[in-house]
Amino acid sequence: MNIHEYQAKALLKSYGAPVAEGVAIFSADEAEAAAKSLPGPLYVVKSQIHAGGRGKGKFKELGPDAKGGVRLSKSVDEVVANAKEMLGNTLVTAQTGPAGKQVNRLYIEDGADIDRELYLSLLVDRSVGQVAFVVSTEGGMDIEAVAHDTPEKILTVAIDPEAGVTAADLAKLTAALKLEGEAKADAEKLFPILYKAFVEKDMSLLEINPLIVMKNGRMRVLDAKVSFDGNALFRHEDIKALRDETEEDAKEIEASKWDLAYVALDGNIGCMVNGAGLAMATMDIIKLYGKEPANFCDVGGGAGKEKVAAAFKIITADPKVEGILVNIFGGIMKCDVIAEGVVAAVQEVGLKVPLVVRLEGTNVELGKKILNESGLAITAADDLDDAAKKIVAAING
Repeated sequence: MNIHEYQAKALLKSYGAPVAEGVAIFSADEAEAAAKSLPGPLYVVKSQIHAGGRGKGKFKELGPDAKGGVRLSKSVDEVVANAKEMLGNTLVTAQTGPAGKQVNRLYIEDGADIDRELYLSLLVDRSVGQVAFVVSTEGGMDIEAVAHDTPEKILTVAIDPEAGVTAADLAKLTAALKLEGEAKADAEKLFPILYKAFVEKDMSLLEINPLIVMKNGRMRVLDAKVSFDGNALFRHEDIKALRDETEEDAKEIEASKWDLAYVALDGNIGCMVNGAGLAMATMDIIKLYGKEPANFCDVGGGAGKEKVAAAFKIITADPKVEGILVNIFGGIMKCDVIAEGVVAAVQEVGLKVPLVVRLEGTNVELGKKILNESGLAITAADDLDDAAKKIVAAING
């Protein structure tokens, strides 16, 4: 689960991280009072969407010469003017795709005199099974570009979960970031705070880009991107309350209600599979035969008829879907249960696109019998290769 920048900063501030004063607003009418509540005289008006690259983004409605989604303002009047122009319009960034995201919230923040911009993130390093810091002196840039062009400028430090952030860890991190004096002292306080927040709140990513050293020598968290492990949200009702469903795909929201692993993609073949590995193989073979998957959908090993039907409805609700491939290996989940779920869903929502079903495993013959006797336009496949060929041919035909 993702949250907005202003929410992430409030969370980090509660742990003691140095964060500028700021106010979130939801309408332009709130902009003047928000700005006047801040020290000034420099303000930053930031679009709040779940995507990076906001500063370089462009608003669809404002033309190519308009300012981006993060704007400096040197007066309260300028804050108000920017708020009126940004709220309600669609911001397109490198991470939103061409459709963009509508800006429904702004964060008006007190400005900062920046001396240096650094990069810092925490994530789970699965190669060592530990939370790791990733730092670079090249802040304010896409870390992917830094990794590609100057990988020697990135340092990764894994943290022993029993020891926590040690003095040796801090020495490596501050040396890599070339910190001295007050900035180094601030970092030695900040880094353990960030690690504590990451672990206690079950984060999957904490990215600060940039982490700045100001001209007065002090450090500040200038931006914050935080994602949480969805499987741990039951432990954090306070975090669940921060969810903004307007930033999420409606199909993914519906899927979460049924405990389905569903991710919307940009292709035209809907996939329903049981098992993440099988789902990846299914998407790969669709690409092999020249098409693109419209989703990742894993119904899990123990799904019942109702869950299968719900998954099918979610897939068919996607207007991009031109064909559907159901690929099930019946182990814990029996093939006849899958067949009953597919038939029930088709009977309820109708079938406007080709549907190919490949079943294998427990009760496979009974499953095929249910499909064949349903009277519905369902094409059976013998194996995964056959299924992929048939769904691609059906779409092309």
